[in-house]
Amino acid sequence: MKKVLLSTLAIVALSTTAMAGESVVKSHVPVLKFSGTHYLGFVNQSEGDLSNKFETRRNYLQVKAYFKENPKDYMRITLDTHDNTDGQSDVRLKYAYLYLDNVLPNTGVEFGQAHRPWIDYEEHNAWNYRSISKVLVEEKNAGHLTNSADRGINFKTKLVNFSSELGLFNGEGYHDKEDGSNLSAEWRLTAHLLGTGKKKAKKSLKYANVSFFGQQNKESNKHQNEDLNWIGLHAVYNQPEFLVSAQYIDVSDADPKYKGSGYSVNGEYRVDSKWNVIARYDAFELDTDSEEKKRALAGVAYKYNHNVELIANYLKEGGANDSQDAIMLTAAVEW
Repeated sequence: MKKVLLSTLAIVALSTTAMAGESVVKSHVPVLKFSGTHYLGFVNQSEGDLSNKFETRRNYLQVKAYFKENPKDYMRITLDTHDNTDGQSDVRLKYAYLYLDNVLPNTGVEFGQAHRPWIDYEEHNAWNYRSISKVLVEEKNAGHLTNSADRGINFKTKLVNFSSELGLFNGEGYHDKEDGSNLSAEWRLTAHLLGTGKKKAKKSLKYANVSFFGQQNKESNKHQNEDLNWIGLHAVYNQPEFLVSAQYIDVSDADPKYKGSGYSVNGEYRVDSKWNVIARYDAFELDTDSEEKKRALAGVAYKYNHNVELIANYLKEGGANDSQDAIMLTAAVEW
């Protein structure tokens, strides 16, 4: 995947020509949109021995190519760096999909390595701090059921009082082995009680949403060739001063390593336009284990400027017999 990143950067560099003191990017589409997201941090962690380390948790480089015929249609590619167990950063493909708008009434479609229905929604509507923690269904020390992208197709509908995502995927996620034995049907159905279904979720917007989500994945290769069937309920209320959110998930049919149930609650209080106080609590109990996986997080966030947010937080996770504490400092950067 490192070769993929180098090749992409080389193509961009070769396509940029200096003309009269200006740079022109050449392409077969009228608009190219480049963007990046970075999660940079420092962690002081106590898990037996004390450890201190700086982190480049994630770095996303993204390009969207918008088509002439319909400016809402585009091709997207997103590359992602991830720290491996050897202390090096691997580059892998996160997203690579074609988006076609309004292929059905009020419905667009992603085809390729696309968004799965749930995680992206939660991270843009209820949990704004992916830079310090994944959501309940993805976090290793919580549900650890799925991740945010996979090869497949995802139909995305938006109405004033309702939105949905209905997808069919390989089921193993974008960085696990996919043997093609079975497909995973996944969904999100959301009621927008205040009529905000067509609006982008912003902290300044008042909205109240209730969602039903889940997946039916027969004989998942990732999960020891057992089924991985689960459902969840989620509610969020936001207004400019604060956000509160809660969810419950039930894993009814899966390998014993994943079968169980859990919940998560989180909140955000906006002291002013720059300062936020955040808190979250996760709990997930396996059917075969009387001890829950637990996570508690609290912190403050400061909006340094339009592109940079600085976060300081405390994190405690694990059960009574195996717990760890961490103090985290984070810079979340978007450009």
